[in-house]
Amino acid sequence: MKKLKRDIAIVCGGDSSEHDVSLRSAQGLYSFFDKERYNVYIVDVKGLDWRVELHDGTTVPIDRNDFTFVENGKARHFDYAYITIHGTPGENGILQGYFDLIGVPYSTSGVLVEAMTFDKFVLNQYLRGYGVSVAESLLIRQGYEQLVSDDEVEERIGMPCFVKPANDGSSFGVSKVKNKDQLAPAIRKAMLESSDVMVEQYLEGTEITVGVFKTKKRSVVLPITEVVTNNEFFDYDAKYNGQVQEITPARIPDEVARRASELTSHIYDILHCNGIIRIDYIISKDGKISMLEVNTTPGMTATSFIPQQVRAAGLTMTDVLTEIVENQFS
Repeated sequence: MKKLKRDIAIVCGGDSSEHDVSLRSAQGLYSFFDKERYNVYIVDVKGLDWRVELHDGTTVPIDRNDFTFVENGKARHFDYAYITIHGTPGENGILQGYFDLIGVPYSTSGVLVEAMTFDKFVLNQYLRGYGVSVAESLLIRQGYEQLVSDDEVEERIGMPCFVKPANDGSSFGVSKVKNKDQLAPAIRKAMLESSDVMVEQYLEGTEITVGVFKTKKRSVVLPITEVVTNNEFFDYDAKYNGQVQEITPARIPDEVARRASELTSHIYDILHCNGIIRIDYIISKDGKISMLEVNTTPGMTATSFIPQQVRAAGLTMTDVLTEIVENQFS
């Protein structure tokens, strides 16, 4: 007998410092999904403890062999996984490989794309080959710090610069370094989050972020958001504690906005992405657009960038999520 409704798992949590932020995204997504059309469940993944929240408020374990759970004495199989984990294992290809193995379609890009976008240094080098402008950077691996001297960083990257975990989805461990004396402590701080650390050139200009999704029927680049903060940079407090202005649409010339939108669509195609992604850029005074980061599991609380941009586009998150899910069954 055919199911009347698809069972959707909103997969959240994860093993990074942004576990709790992911739970907030899951609640946002739950509020957006069309409950008339789908049976929606939140699945919290933490290490090997995977639990699904039932509609009566209780939780039961997920059988990781086939991603099923028991409700009212019957095994339930999920038809689709909407991944909203910020960090490992949902943003680096691990969970995607698992779902590929058991044959459950999911909302993000595939294993290779997720692994590559999760590693900021690798992604920058890859996209540079396609002509995308990115900041100059150096990679420092744990245990091999001596291979890159402070003088080399100052000469090749310049000051100020950013030191950040190279393969982590969070805002933790990021420092703006203004002189050589601050480099070693910043690298140690970043290595608490990741064994690979990227030292990146500081780019001055207007920061923007652009959401995009594509289906078999259409391509939608969302209105651009300008990110303004009085903090040293767009750090955790700016992201999650309101220390930022988010202006949609961005106060940039139409021609620059057009180029940023076209570049966002182009990067989506280069990477062969799936679902909703968000790309961050810096626009310099001369109008040059440099990519900062590709977010393949962007925040999904009511006040996050993507829901803001969807509203500004005259769309609803409910319709957009339905379109994304159904795209993989059409």
